[in-house]
Amino acid sequence: MELETVKYELKDGVATVTMNRPDALNALSSQLMADLDSAFRRTILDGARAIVLTGSGRAFCSGGDLREMQSMWEREGRIEAFLEEPLGKLHGVIRLIREIPVPVIAAVNGVCAGAGVNFALACDIVIAADDASFREAFVRIGLSPDCGGTFFLPRAVGEKIATELFMTGDAISAERALRIGMINHVVQPHLLESEAFKLAAKLAAGPTGAIGRIKQMMNATSSNDLAAQLALEHECQIESGKSADFKEGVAAFFEKRPPNFTGR
Repeated sequence: MELETVKYELKDGVATVTMNRPDALNALSSQLMADLDSAFRRTILDGARAIVLTGSGRAFCSGGDLREMQSMWEREGRIEAFLEEPLGKLHGVIRLIREIPVPVIAAVNGVCAGAGVNFALACDIVIAADDASFREAFVRIGLSPDCGGTFFLPRAVGEKIATELFMTGDAISAERALRIGMINHVVQPHLLESEAFKLAAKLAAGPTGAIGRIKQMMNATSSNDLAAQLALEHECQIESGKSADFKEGVAAFFEKRPPNFTGR
């Protein structure tokens, strides 16, 4: 699949989606937003069992494309034009990431700012290079956050720390992001790609039906009460119990061998 601003690769059940505007630090243009939507939909058609999202060059994603915003302002006479339909498309990608029933891993390299931070937080697991930085930069240009930041960040780090990061727009290091629970792992920059793929491949070889149901339950846990969450767990476990992977897992346990999961 050829896309203008995204590189796409499928290997061993792992789809790698790479934002590819390195000269613009992978700023989110209208074209990149559309290409990301196409790429993530392609992962479903290809039957990918895990997905890695990353950026080419010196950045994961520097946020919205301010040059395109300015161009649309000059063309349409409304500075907010970029924040309407184009941003709506990106929010559609965020929802798609949360709804895809396979794990999505963000591999964050270098600059990660604004919408780029929240795009990473929408993923199930975040791995960062130790020279990466995270900045909820919206306030620095007079904007409020988008891309689910006010949903994902407080759930990861708590309300007080999230509020400070949003209100100050200060950058934090990968190491601090790890300490406060914003991300999962920090690795040396030259190991980022291989470590992200290794984790994705491990998950892709797992019982991806059960993993998809874990994702479904994690999506629901912030809005469900205990009774509703127990009911959802019951429903999901019954579905998992009907699967070929559950039968294989039990058989492998008794036969003292590694299971061969197929996702069915």
